[in-house]
Amino acid sequence: MKPRPETEAARGFGAAENDLAAARHLHQGGFRSLACFHAQQAAEKAVKAFLYAQGAEDVRGHSVANLLQDAGTYSADLARVYAVGAALDKFYIPTRYPNGLPGGTPMEAFLDDETIRAIAQADQVLVAVRGLLWTDDGTGCSGS
Repeated sequence: MKPRPETEAARGFGAAENDLAAARHLHQGGFRSLACFHAQQAAEKAVKAFLYAQGAEDVRGHSVANLLQDAGTYSADLARVYAVGAALDKFYIPTRYPNGLPGGTPMEAFLDDETIRAIAQADQVLVAVRGLLWTDDGTGCSGS
């Protein structure tokens, strides 16, 4: 049985919120590269949730910017966070792999201000998507 779009959207957005909470927790613990990665993941999952809400069935890819471009076919409102998504994409590979950077390791390379910015950027994406998914009282998915 095919899952309902609003069910998939709720599952995906819940995962996005969990990743954003993890990013905040990791930042507090000093795990900056991992916090940046989870911020990127939060945004990625939020945009995928929006796409699922629109009835998309095969949502693939890890680029927040590319996913936002796809989402833009359903809502021009998401265009305002495109640059934010592109900035978050920089945290997908280099934050996780020791050889993802020309030198050093992720745990050495990412600074506190980058982590704070990544979390704030992910939050921007989640706020934008949340506003399109649910009604003002927090109930009901406003997807297709």
